[in-house]
Amino acid sequence: MTLLLKYLSLCFFINNPAELVPTKSFMWKVVWFYLISGFIVEGLISDPADGTLEVLMRAIMAFSSIALFLVMTKKWHYFNQLFTAIFVGENVIMTLAIAAEALDFVMVMNHYEYREEISIALGVLLVGWYISIVGYIFRQFFWYKIPVSLLIAFSYFVLTYGMPMLFMDI
Repeated sequence: MTLLLKYLSLCFFINNPAELVPTKSFMWKVVWFYLISGFIVEGLISDPADGTLEVLMRAIMAFSSIALFLVMTKKWHYFNQLFTAIFVGENVIMTLAIAAEALDFVMVMNHYEYREEISIALGVLLVGWYISIVGYIFRQFFWYKIPVSLLIAFSYFVLTYGMPMLFMDI
């Protein structure tokens, strides 16, 4: 539980992820939560079969891009720590996305006039927070300046979310 709280504090830009060493059990739980929460969100947005495929492609892209980045920077030894830190952040954002989807459903059922604006604002807030979390993690691990960390985080976001979404549209 203490390890989880330390990882969750990364979402509020506290702690250094390079100092956190996850256990194998914790890493697998983080991955399973990532997959299940992704299946839920994508199942609410689109066809469950398409959503499942997209989440699996996102997971492959996430692991691949983290691995490729670490191989290129010759810091492979950070793989477990880096993917766990990023996935915990993604899990927090995905949990909030599930809540946002539930809120959207309630607003639709109640014919709330500004439902679309609120949903878009929540989506932008969550994506911005997600990129900030990942940027913070890269900054803490590799001592990059803030603009470089945010650029890498944005690139990671495009690779892990944009590429599978683009593939699904083909």
